[in-house]
Amino acid sequence: MMGSVRWAFRFGSWKPTQAEWTLASRCIQQEEKDKIGKFVFKKDGKASMVGRLLIRKVVAETLTFPWKEISLARTEKGKPYLTNENIADPDFFPNFNFNASHAGDYTVLAAEPEWLCGVDVMKVEARGTPTIPEFFRLMKRQLTYHEWEVIQAEDTEWKQLEMFYRFWCLKESYIKAIGIGLGLDLQTIEFHPKTRAVQQGMVTTDTKFYLNGTLDTTWDFHESKLDDLHFVCVALKRPNGVLADVHVPTSIFKEHTFVDLVSSAQPLFPEDVLYWEEFAKKEERPRGQRTDAL
Repeated sequence: MMGSVRWAFRFGSWKPTQAEWTLASRCIQQEEKDKIGKFVFKKDGKASMVGRLLIRKVVAETLTFPWKEISLARTEKGKPYLTNENIADPDFFPNFNFNASHAGDYTVLAAEPEWLCGVDVMKVEARGTPTIPEFFRLMKRQLTYHEWEVIQAEDTEWKQLEMFYRFWCLKESYIKAIGIGLGLDLQTIEFHPKTRAVQQGMVTTDTKFYLNGTLDTTWDFHESKLDDLHFVCVALKRPNGVLADVHVPTSIFKEHTFVDLVSSAQPLFPEDVLYWEEFAKKEERPRGQRTDAL
């Protein structure tokens, strides 16, 4: 029986060869390939490509379904889903669902056979501002009064920034799970962390979730770190009828190589040399953009 799937790929350090990029682009749907080809910078194309490959990999390997026959689409708000009908055994996969996210240097994927899930990854960095206080001023409306109190209780600016991204990662994982995009008022969801510091190699599960001011115990949040700078969180909603004391076992994210990504892949199209040439001409990221945190 399928268990939880937690996969990660560090696209930030991936420098695709012509053979790798060409193979990757042959193994995703045409509309996905076209969209990726429109990205201005390599880093965005790589992040998106890895996400597409991870999704197809989890469907092919978990459901033992032919890679070539997988058909994916996205909701109006951008959440990916399978359009193939009746490919998951309802006895073993009563609510098979998956979600992918990318930020910083990582693309991540989470999948569950029964619980609704959403995943988010965040890199700790002050974006586009000279100081952390100025960054907080610009982001003031993203968090609640209580959450800002928790942040300000940290004794250094760097720890405050880490806590900010932890909260943001929690909120985005919930948004990704319910699939509503950017339409949610972030003031209506609030998190109360019990464990003060999330550690790499460990999963924190004791953060409380409040919806419109009321404690909501139908959700679990599994928090961890991929490295010193990247938070990752999986939001999990308990299916109807599942007791409150039943929880999804914790799982650490397994980091994949490119060989892992394409281990079950099947090319859908012939080689496209022009696609590689267009990718190779692009800059990795905007000039002047920092590649590390403060």
